[in-house]
Amino acid sequence: MSATLTAPAKPDGDFAFVLLISCVATIGGFLFGFDSGVINGTVDGLRVAFNSDSVGTGFNVASMLLGCAAGAALAGTLSDWFGRRTMMIVAAAFFIVSAWGSGVAHSSFEFVIYRVIGGLAVGGASVMAPAYISEVAPAHLRGRLSSIQQVAIITGLFIAFLSNFLIAGAAGSANADWLMGFKAWRWMFWIELIPATIFLLALLFIPESPRFLVVRGKQNQAQGVLERIGGAARAKKKVDEIAESLARDHKPQLSDVLQKGTVLRPIVWIGIGLATFQQLVGINVVFYYGAVLWQAVGFSEGDALLINVISGAVSILAVIVALILIDKIGRKPLLAIGSVGMAVTLGVLVHAFSQASVVNGAVSLPQGVGRTALISANAYVFFFNMSWGPVMWVALGEMFPNQIRGSGLAVAGFFQWLSNFAITMTFPIMLTTAWIGLTGAYGFYTICAIISIAFVILAVRETKGLELEEMRH
Repeated sequence: MSATLTAPAKPDGDFAFVLLISCVATIGGFLFGFDSGVINGTVDGLRVAFNSDSVGTGFNVASMLLGCAAGAALAGTLSDWFGRRTMMIVAAAFFIVSAWGSGVAHSSFEFVIYRVIGGLAVGGASVMAPAYISEVAPAHLRGRLSSIQQVAIITGLFIAFLSNFLIAGAAGSANADWLMGFKAWRWMFWIELIPATIFLLALLFIPESPRFLVVRGKQNQAQGVLERIGGAARAKKKVDEIAESLARDHKPQLSDVLQKGTVLRPIVWIGIGLATFQQLVGINVVFYYGAVLWQAVGFSEGDALLINVISGAVSILAVIVALILIDKIGRKPLLAIGSVGMAVTLGVLVHAFSQASVVNGAVSLPQGVGRTALISANAYVFFFNMSWGPVMWVALGEMFPNQIRGSGLAVAGFFQWLSNFAITMTFPIMLTTAWIGLTGAYGFYTICAIISIAFVILAVRETKGLELEEMRH
């Protein structure tokens, strides 16, 4: 246990302490975003270095997501055994290995191995960070503190886009030689070593989740953490409440997500729906293939990378909006607003891409349509990141009862990354298929956004202001 726990408690809790440990946990979110975004600027370099076709390129990009699915599926159960903090430390070590290995890889097979290792880290961090934050944050602050995870994810994406843009600009292109004679795209991966190392070191100085400590019978340690979080007056009562909620059942295990041992509980299906729709609206096509997408409609590599930077900045602004609103208007209204906004802006993009044509061997959009596409794409990114981006992770971190939080997050996280893999793998194939193309791909994402409106209205429950011990199956 960290030495920080021995400091005297403040009567009403130490907000700075809660904010600090939440921010440390969300460095995992930053790496999640960076690892997801860095691939965006390296696609051409990978294609040339490994001589891959559209299917091979799609798998090189999407391979990380297989690791993400496995990492998310395993993280919940493993964290119930070993602790949230311990599993985040393992994830940090995996981030370091993946960042180094992805840059030194000399074949698709070697590259895929290192990206899968990175995926295990991303998948684990995507489950553990919201679980940890939801378990240390007071109910009235939980939405805003949990939303920091998405701020970190988007900041990671933005920094990845920015570093890709700067490195490609300094070298001349992503596939040109740069420092020490290595290709620029390799340095794009190695930059991640800096935040990954910071994450590993910072995790050594934060406490374990008090709810996990109670599960392991370490009530005194749990009370020490809770005194710093909510004040001495509430700490003992909170320990008793956690113990009571856990005493009603056995120790958490993966099979707890099943109802009567055969089918998934309704709350788990809702979690799967939230996780899946977040990907089916196509957001990661923008994050992973933004450079390819904009070059496909006539923009240069430099302009395409700059557009990514702009999209990253818009994303940060949108998440700040969500941070302000989530504990005021609630989770469900933000999701509904986001779904409607995405459906409209995606529809505009479908119309714009349907007007693309080939001029002198290059794809281009009619005058004015390119500007419309850019505005719509950034509006779409804004609507996603002020709603489904942060709110999905907040909801998953708090919607499950104590008994199934780890396993419920694991199942939902697995489906989130599986659907992410499917979207990422199919986009380059659809892009090069004449009868589908950008219009067909974005038409599918538009339909999914429309369906998500009905899902939010009919299935999602509001969790604003509820204590975790109040969550029901």
